[in-house]
Amino acid sequence: MELLLVALGACTATDVVIILEKQRQKLEALEVICSGERAAEHPHVWVRLEILFRLTGRLDDHAVKRAIQLSEEKYCSVSATLKKTAALTWRHEILPPKP
Repeated sequence: MELLLVALGACTATDVVIILEKQRQKLEALEVICSGERAAEHPHVWVRLEILFRLTGRLDDHAVKRAIQLSEEKYCSVSATLKKTAALTWRHEILPPKP
């Protein structure tokens, strides 16, 4: 089950990086942290998932939000699959570029 979280993080991270590159954003680093809650009853499916995107670079907040939204709603097939049983939320943090 934890591998599903890894797959979710990898899928959405790939999308976000590609979308930000197309938007000519200056992304230096991306960390994706996925966590969630599983059902108490068997088969213990994921019922709640949260993704934290921690981005470093010279980035526009609106561009980052749009990239994440596009990944979640259109491109990430893992997200689309998991949303059938789990509520998916996300948030992001933009850290300043490294000197």
